[in-house]
Amino acid sequence: MNPLNSVRGSIITAFVLGIAISVVLTQVVLGNALAFNHAIVDRWLHILSGVMWIGLLYYFNVVQTPGMADAAADKGGPGGAGISKYIAPRALWWFRWAAVLTWLTGAYYLETGAGYGHGMLVSAFTFRAGYEIIGVGAWLGTIMLFNVWVLIWPNQKKILGIKPATDEEKAKARKVALYASRVNFVLSVPMIMCMAGRAHGLPF
Repeated sequence: MNPLNSVRGSIITAFVLGIAISVVLTQVVLGNALAFNHAIVDRWLHILSGVMWIGLLYYFNVVQTPGMADAAADKGGPGGAGISKYIAPRALWWFRWAAVLTWLTGAYYLETGAGYGHGMLVSAFTFRAGYEIIGVGAWLGTIMLFNVWVLIWPNQKKILGIKPATDEEKAKARKVALYASRVNFVLSVPMIMCMAGRAHGLPF
């Protein structure tokens, strides 16, 4: 059975390949002892979940929302019902849970190691000297997580018909979800800058 025929098979294959390449690179090519620890695994999961979260955020803002507007304006076209019924709910599932996993792995990474020493979560969120940049990134990520679960998802449930709503409530929900998503889109750029900028020292 070809693992690429399913999403689950592809995910498992990707992780197995990643681990195999890591073993080859560390033990064979670089001659280092394989030293997986929780910080390394957590950082890896943090980056992977972040790519999924932000990738879907960009998809919604750059592709799906403008595409749905075009579909609604095309009176003779197929409309956007297929996207609303089959694509959007699935994409939103991955989107909101990737957001949670990104935040949790980031918090865990800060608290348990991350190259800074232990117990740095509070230092980042309180902007202790030396942690200002990662602190800004952490706060931006937290605001974005809040927007996903408190503003975007509850309103998308009304838009997609998962939760009953009147036409007026749906119109209001569209506006709230759109602006919350656009705010996250804007915040993602400085957030990634703070998270990746020269190991949090900047400039870039």
